[in-house]
Amino acid sequence: MSVQQQIKTRDAVSPEIRARAASKSTWVSVAVNFILSIGQIIIGIFSKSQGLIADGIHTLSDLVADFIVLFANHHSRKDADDDHPYGHHRFENAASLILGLILCAVGLGMLVSATHKILHPEDIPQVHNIALYMALVALICKEALFRYMLAVAKKVKSSLLVANAWHARSDAASSLVVTVGIIGNLLGYPILDPIAALIVGLIIIKMGFEFGWNSLNDLMDKAVNDEELEAIRQTLLNTQGVLGVHQLRTRKMGDMIIVDAHLEVYGELNVREGHQIAVNARNAVMDKHDVIDVVTHIDPV
Repeated sequence: MSVQQQIKTRDAVSPEIRARAASKSTWVSVAVNFILSIGQIIIGIFSKSQGLIADGIHTLSDLVADFIVLFANHHSRKDADDDHPYGHHRFENAASLILGLILCAVGLGMLVSATHKILHPEDIPQVHNIALYMALVALICKEALFRYMLAVAKKVKSSLLVANAWHARSDAASSLVVTVGIIGNLLGYPILDPIAALIVGLIIIKMGFEFGWNSLNDLMDKAVNDEELEAIRQTLLNTQGVLGVHQLRTRKMGDMIIVDAHLEVYGELNVREGHQIAVNARNAVMDKHDVIDVVTHIDPV
């Protein structure tokens, strides 16, 4: 399921509410990830578990991602100016793209390290029991963090927060794989630990590519999904005086939308009456959807 499909399309959420929710949930993520990363890396080194160290580095990368989200959240709230007449909402799209690139880079590094150990199994040490306990704690904490962040993201309809929440879920998945690898090592199959690290790397690269690709499409003026497009069309058609709608086009601006539409009205209306219908249609869309601007053209029929 894509990021956009996980966000409901109706009932607009104000930028202020979205920004406060983003700040609160992200700081919670910062606190959890900071504690986990320190614990995983230290215990991973002590217990000689490459998988746990890799998971700790992955968790540490989340801190970078969290601060990118906070940075984008701050700058996307800036008002429109002469250089940015539509506002700064695309800071969020750019941040999601950077987040995807970071994930891909971290995953690639893990692949290189794990592959080296798999090709040289004699270098794989025996893992200590404490690594398993730390992996289980990390798994539980990351899954709980994912559920919390996704609930907040859906509530305020933020694709950036959804991306960050699924980043947390990728951490939970990687911790699960690492846990299995550590168990295998403790049972006498040491190669399972670097194999776990390898799988974690592949998971991270996959998630990074998906987030980066979606964000790149949004930066290239990708249209909203069909459900949201139809909802906007119906809002226009429900405006008194609008007989039809064609050439309805949309493009993403962060989590907001810019709309262009041709409105069909009765051809005998005067200019003032046609203009008022267009104003009413624009206001209706602005009130009911996450839209920052509507450009209308009146066609007489």
